[in-house]
Amino acid sequence: MELPRNAFKKNLAEGKLQLGFWSALCSPIVADILSEAGYDWLVLDAEHSPNDPVDLMHQLMAMEHQQTTMPVIRVPWNDQVFIKRVLDVGARTLLVPMIETAEQARAAVAACRYPPEGMRGVAGSVRASRYGRIKDYHKKANAEICLLLQVETKPGLDALEEIAAVEGVDGVFIGPADLSAALGYLGDNRNPAVREAILGALSRLKKAGKPAGILAPVEEDAKFWIDQGFGFVALGNDAALLARQAEALCARFKGK
Repeated sequence: MELPRNAFKKNLAEGKLQLGFWSALCSPIVADILSEAGYDWLVLDAEHSPNDPVDLMHQLMAMEHQQTTMPVIRVPWNDQVFIKRVLDVGARTLLVPMIETAEQARAAVAACRYPPEGMRGVAGSVRASRYGRIKDYHKKANAEICLLLQVETKPGLDALEEIAAVEGVDGVFIGPADLSAALGYLGDNRNPAVREAILGALSRLKKAGKPAGILAPVEEDAKFWIDQGFGFVALGNDAALLARQAEALCARFKGK
């Protein structure tokens, strides 16, 4: 058995626009439904939802019947132990939040890689290696792991070039919600000052030659960020979509 190529990593490196969606409902059924909606990538969120490694494994299983929407696991924190566990259950693309320094970026890279390039713990019969059936898994795995780092604070912006330059970082994701809060505009992602900061970050990432990503649940914003050159853009999330569409349907019948 051979180790599959990471299509998301390959397409990102080739500069192909990758459109994504966010899943926070912790459900294999939802992951199954969304994996056939046509997106290039789907975030399975463990930072702002109660996903644990077993939940994430079940969602990864639900997505495996198709090969077009690639799962991206957002871990709760830059934590070597959690990263090791989700890699062992089969995650191949990770999004690590709240990165503020090059040192933190290097720690995230090390957590994703087997020695000597990193410090990922070695286990033989884990799901990622198909329980030992993938030939030379431990020698090949590093090359197929895709690591995205989320920058969403003032210190992170200040160190953006240093973070992007760390070997093993495949892309940098700008977190608009936390960034707006950090800049003094909590809950106001569309504030002109926040937009200016995001545009500045995008320009700097372009100069560094590093793909940039963002979450843009407002359609007008998504089109704007794509036009500006963001390489991987998430267009919405399942919890908000369910809530707003359910409310809208009810309101149409109740006359509100």
